[in-house]
Amino acid sequence: MQHIPVLLRESLELLAPERGGLFVDCTLGLGGHAEAVLQKAPGARLVGIDRDPKAIELAARRLEPFGDRVQFITGEFKDVRELLGQAGIERIDGGFLADLGVSSMQLETPERGFSFQREGPLDMRMGGDGMTAGDIVNGYSEGELVRIFREYGEERRSRRIAREIVERRRHKPLESTTELRELVAQVSGPRRRGRHFQRIDPATRVFQALRIEVNEELAGLEKLLDNTVEMLEQDGRLVVISYHSLEDRIVKHTLRGMARGEVDQTTGRTRSETQAIELLTGKPVRPQDDEVAANPRSRSARLRAARRL
Repeated sequence: MQHIPVLLRESLELLAPERGGLFVDCTLGLGGHAEAVLQKAPGARLVGIDRDPKAIELAARRLEPFGDRVQFITGEFKDVRELLGQAGIERIDGGFLADLGVSSMQLETPERGFSFQREGPLDMRMGGDGMTAGDIVNGYSEGELVRIFREYGEERRSRRIAREIVERRRHKPLESTTELRELVAQVSGPRRRGRHFQRIDPATRVFQALRIEVNEELAGLEKLLDNTVEMLEQDGRLVVISYHSLEDRIVKHTLRGMARGEVDQTTGRTRSETQAIELLTGKPVRPQDDEVAANPRSRSARLRAARRL
């Protein structure tokens, strides 16, 4: 299984692991970013967190050569403070990395149900418990489906797609990724109309919305940002890679607020002591053309980074 870490060169440059210290990969996946951090800085240590036990298992094999320099924790990134606290870790002097994308292992395992390119059950759980995408598709009301497709998928046809799902499931529950993809395609119509071609598959936004709802991804993102900044020592770094505008908007506004600090109501000036971070990226860092050519999944990636003051 090929695993290509996204924006790896840029992540390392902004994390600056050569400073040494303890780093935390909040979304370990198959361990590509973690491996690069440990290779870059022989004196650095790393904690890898992932909610997917299979990812932890595979990453542990990859990172075995680093011995006791790496530690693994199974859990959700939103609980990073509690998870590290249980391991006796209160402060981080190196930095945090969070790559918010779905891992190649999850996408390429049909039974996980993340990809509409492969026949599989409507699952999409990053962990092993909780509600599945099938539970949502077959159990949510039409109004609830409209809401998640519109809010989490920014899907213009959300009402028509929701209506068709409700009509279809009256006769038989939707059970597979390909069933759902075909339904969305029928509602959306052909991707090519005259000289115009819809580059993104119509099912992309619907699958994105379902994955976010299943895994409560956006609900935990602000908590992750707050916790990581609070735990960082001075000069510690935070690097976050997002893949769609909803995530990036949260990261952008949260980090900008922390960098701006509080304004004195009398003078109208920023109180410097309330500025928690310095932004290291004014605009999001995007992958270069050569990276997109080698790894098309990196196309939508956006990286933002900050340094603790």
